[in-house]
Amino acid sequence: MAEHIDKEVEAIKEVLHSLEPLTSETRVSVLEYVVRRLKIDFVPLQKNEVSSASMPRANTTINVADMGSERQSAPTHIKHSKEMKKPSSDTEMAALVAYHLANEVSPNDRKDRITAKEIETYFKIAEYPLPRKIQNTLPNAKAAGYLDAVGNGEYKLNAVGHNLVVHSMPRGTVGKAAKRK
Repeated sequence: MAEHIDKEVEAIKEVLHSLEPLTSETRVSVLEYVVRRLKIDFVPLQKNEVSSASMPRANTTINVADMGSERQSAPTHIKHSKEMKKPSSDTEMAALVAYHLANEVSPNDRKDRITAKEIETYFKIAEYPLPRKIQNTLPNAKAAGYLDAVGNGEYKLNAVGHNLVVHSMPRGTVGKAAKRK
């Protein structure tokens, strides 16, 4: 029993150490991702309602719908966005990264411009295969009509890229429904 408690305390220390330097919004994003990844059934606690009976347990199904409306505005993880939108090319993934950084991260971390550095970083985080020539990805996304060049190797998501990410990804889902109407 004491060994189990020691392991639990050590795990809590590691989690706190990892989360401490992050912003509040980023902490929520990280914790939500971990809850989903470990398939923990998480029911948010009300203030002053801490007991071992109400703590989340591993090896159960997740119930994200019960996380409340304030959780829905929490930042989305890029890997989750990639899995939901299913980009079919490097240029679509670049548009998704630009959209993610402009709209889905915490307000303090938002960027309206991206560079090849963000492409490399966020492709890796999302576990999306890196392009052979990362430096060509943003110019290719511009040529596809998704981004506008703003100078110094920086690009900005335009209306076409926004509409791609919001309304047309994953590909084929919107178009088929629109044709039936």
